[in-house]
Amino acid sequence: MLEHILPFLITAPALGYAVFTLHCGRNFFAGQLPLPDHAPPVSILKPVKGVDGDSFENFASFCRQDYPQYQIVFAAASAADPVIPIIERLMAAFPQVDISLVVDGAIHGANYKVCNLMHAYAKAKYPLLIVCDSDIRVESHYLRRVCAPFSDPQVGLVTSLYRSSSVKGVGCAIEALGFCCEMVPNVMAAVKLEGLSFALGASMALRREALERIGGFEALVDYLADDYQLGNMIHKKGFRLELSPHFVESAMRGDETVSEVMARQLRWGRTMRVSRPGGYLASGITLPFPAALLALIVSAFSAWGVAAAALLYLVRGAVSVSYSRSLVKDRLLPRWLWLLPLRDGLAFAVWALSLLGNRVRWRGELFLLEKGGKIVELGAVPER
Repeated sequence: MLEHILPFLITAPALGYAVFTLHCGRNFFAGQLPLPDHAPPVSILKPVKGVDGDSFENFASFCRQDYPQYQIVFAAASAADPVIPIIERLMAAFPQVDISLVVDGAIHGANYKVCNLMHAYAKAKYPLLIVCDSDIRVESHYLRRVCAPFSDPQVGLVTSLYRSSSVKGVGCAIEALGFCCEMVPNVMAAVKLEGLSFALGASMALRREALERIGGFEALVDYLADDYQLGNMIHKKGFRLELSPHFVESAMRGDETVSEVMARQLRWGRTMRVSRPGGYLASGITLPFPAALLALIVSAFSAWGVAAAALLYLVRGAVSVSYSRSLVKDRLLPRWLWLLPLRDGLAFAVWALSLLGNRVRWRGELFLLEKGGKIVELGAVPER
């Protein structure tokens, strides 16, 4: 009897977690209240380096906001950066929008993105700030949605979930599936179990007061996961963090390979491991691929093991389709459902590899991760 039950016991944690995340997601999105009509002036800070997929349209979406008063500050480290002509074209196309560009190569720490943010912050005019990645595209009501929660003086930061609704190629599809089938469900579970104590870097709106209470962007300049640290530090200062139910769009390049995507996932994995070691290690029991594989192995690939693995992936597929179609609304599934087991297998490989090393590659540089998430620059990565 035990040999019949054991495969199902092995898959039970991953199966139960999948169902739990769906419950959390449905409760979160169903429980949203109408937003107040609160639209304070806001400064959008955009650190940039290089050109992303369709950078002009990404930037232009922030210039088409239905919002009374805002500014956009771009910050680059070099006058030779190829993104600068795009920003100049943006300024010409939207003369009615308050757009400025700061070019400053001064280095204040290992995280060059935060160095750019420090330079942009010097030009910020308003008490409400938004930090948004350069590859993010938003709808015209974005500012109204992320700024409205600040009508409550206890709210220190509002962060946004992100998705990719348009993918080209297997590499992009694997990463986009990670958003709707792993990242968003994990955030839903975290919010339900422990509340929100971190931020997501795609979009972070925050009070200037909260930033100054943690020591400004200078407090983040030696961390790789500056988004996680920003939210966590503001949370520890007694402010409340809010998760917006309105998604922003991550505009992916169409030419990324699977290896490039996995390298980025490994960097994220190692970063989260040193930032939240206990939670990251424990997350391994919720991964579906190793559970299904172990059930097959311990049962010697018997009918019971196959049944347990099949049941797990039947539930996993149903939960993922529900997220994609009803909650995230990225339209990826069921079209890319056949990639889900492969994506899960790669996610398990990334999780395992992230436990074994402390070096990460980021924007052409090699860094050493230290305890707590700080980084030490080791030098440029040799060209291949």
